[in-house]
Amino acid sequence: MDYSAILEKMMEIARGAGEIQLKHFRSGHLDPHSKLNNFDVVTIADRESEDYILSSIRNLYPGHSIVSEESGSDGGLDNEWCWVVDPLDGTTNYNQGLPIFSVSIALRHHGEVVAGVVFAPQLGEMFTAVRGNGAWLNGSPIHCSRKTDLSTMVVATGMPYDRDRNPDNNLDNISRVVCRVRGTRRMGSAAIDLAYTAAGFIDAYWELNLNPWDVDAGSLIVTEAGGQIKSIRTDRKCSILAASPETMEVFGPLIK
Repeated sequence: MDYSAILEKMMEIARGAGEIQLKHFRSGHLDPHSKLNNFDVVTIADRESEDYILSSIRNLYPGHSIVSEESGSDGGLDNEWCWVVDPLDGTTNYNQGLPIFSVSIALRHHGEVVAGVVFAPQLGEMFTAVRGNGAWLNGSPIHCSRKTDLSTMVVATGMPYDRDRNPDNNLDNISRVVCRVRGTRRMGSAAIDLAYTAAGFIDAYWELNLNPWDVDAGSLIVTEAGGQIKSIRTDRKCSILAASPETMEVFGPLIK
């Protein structure tokens, strides 16, 4: 199957989900509900976006499985074809009226991510990649930063939803990093953090306790932009560090 042709459909689906999100954004009628705790929220836009994405995929590719943040799995990541979906990454930002949120859609073939899209509808930014064909922002090629001086780096991170009850919450890494780099950012969307690392807007990104729908699309975009994805923990689900090899060599030792 032609991965590039699938990517075109993926982009269309992401744009459609983005239209749903923009329709509700700052409307004051988001019907937010807590999931795991008050740090983890879901809105009407999450649900409508997911319904639209999943129905679009099933209509186009009825034999493919889907793993999605809100609905779970109707197959599995190890199926021959599996779509991995975060319909609205950055829901806390979205619910607050902040513009940094995204649609993240990836496709796995025989367990390997082969195509991915991260679309930030309020910002009008579409990041895309097909394995072996480079990474792109709105049709222009992108590449990771290659900084090797810590004092000039701007890096991004996040904190897990169980940070209030689990002391293994990334604060130790943040405290090591924050005074040694030019800036530390908390964007609030792992997919955007990865996409911005791919574009060189962020020099490095790390986070603990993520899920495949948070990272699949963005990780492919990073690697196709010349970067690396390093697993930094094995006991906290998807815990990763993303950067170019040159930046990774200098910044990586700070992250545990």
